[in-house]
Amino acid sequence: MSLTDDYLSAAADRGPQASAILAAAAPELDATTYLGRCLSRPTFLEAAPYRQLVADLDLLHSALTRLPERVFGGDLAEFARTVGMTETQVRAICRGRGPAPSRMGRADLYRDADGFHLLEINMGSTVGGVDNPVLNAAMLEHPFIAEFVAANDLTYAETMTEVVRTIITEAKVPTGVRPVMAIADFPDSYPDLERQLHKSAQMLEPLGIDAIPCPVDALEYRDDRIWLGDRAIDVVFRLFMIEDVLKPGAVELLEPVLRAAEQGHVAIFTPLDAELYGSKGALALLSDEAYRDRYPADELAALDRILPWTRMVRSGPVTVDGERVDLEQYALANREELVLKPTALHGGDGVLLGWLTDEATWSARIAEAMDNPWVLQRRIRPVPEVFLTDEGSEQWLLTWGAFLVSDGLGGFLIRGSQELDGGVVNMATGATATCCFHQR
Repeated sequence: MSLTDDYLSAAADRGPQASAILAAAAPELDATTYLGRCLSRPTFLEAAPYRQLVADLDLLHSALTRLPERVFGGDLAEFARTVGMTETQVRAICRGRGPAPSRMGRADLYRDADGFHLLEINMGSTVGGVDNPVLNAAMLEHPFIAEFVAANDLTYAETMTEVVRTIITEAKVPTGVRPVMAIADFPDSYPDLERQLHKSAQMLEPLGIDAIPCPVDALEYRDDRIWLGDRAIDVVFRLFMIEDVLKPGAVELLEPVLRAAEQGHVAIFTPLDAELYGSKGALALLSDEAYRDRYPADELAALDRILPWTRMVRSGPVTVDGERVDLEQYALANREELVLKPTALHGGDGVLLGWLTDEATWSARIAEAMDNPWVLQRRIRPVPEVFLTDEGSEQWLLTWGAFLVSDGLGGFLIRGSQELDGGVVNMATGATATCCFHQR
């Protein structure tokens, strides 16, 4: 039996009611990623699949971040164009690139009978959910859950602590220095996040960072420093995304921060080139058999385990399961096994699930996407998990968000949907999340 089976059996026999768990956790989840709600139990992960996932995500990161040198001769701009970035975005990325690719990210995965499979990987500081351990702590307030965790030698990562360690490492903050960090978003989206950002800033204070949320237009570059009012800023924590660069006036808005970063007068966490490695176009390059000779055996094995077939939507032939076929004909004939995704949008924007789309709409969208920045990806069929209710049980389809940090894997954000045929799982559009305890 799995840890989940053991928990469900014990909980049904002598555990707290689901409503009691939810009622106790809710007050701790206000102004957090969880939006005041959660599922009725944690998820659990045994030691062996946890170790395999850690290893596979490390190798995936290695393969992704070496794409520019292995495929494009080190030309970052050409890599950016290939995965669908506009010239405006390419210029911003090249100006705002870091000395080395960031480790910060979140891999979103489905889990089926064979293990974990990647939906997408979001690289950079824009990934949400790093405050997720608030629910681990809230769950452990229940003696039943605390006893189960202790009896099975389970633990969890303090994601926020791991993110701070990553910031300190990648921003090259000197030992003993308490940095001042601006958490900066674009002016149009900042008001919606302000309350949650201030709560996150409070969580960062005891971890050794003075964090100040602000809209990016509040930052000034003078006297060889970035300033927020009278506070000199050491690190700009970037919440704005690469698609924000295309907004009217965005380049001018970012100019002070980009200029300061180019001069070495402020660190951007994470640099704008992080967005490249989170592009679905980058996954299409990793999936393409044409480049398999560029990767060592251990990276190839990891890609074969977790990366589903993914291709840029380009006219002409592609390789599918070892055979050459016309991509458009394949896409039309296999609609129910494919997903159409834009290469560089976030939050599920633009995603079209073939099995939930009629033939006419699918055909039209494939035609529109052809030779544009879109990818096709093979459908993953995850196994739903059981969650208890006061009356019985119900099934939820889970998306496992695994955080990449400087020291490896930095915790999980698990989002659930009751649309068991699949769909875009997003907290802002109704998903309900939980936490994870894994075996040491």
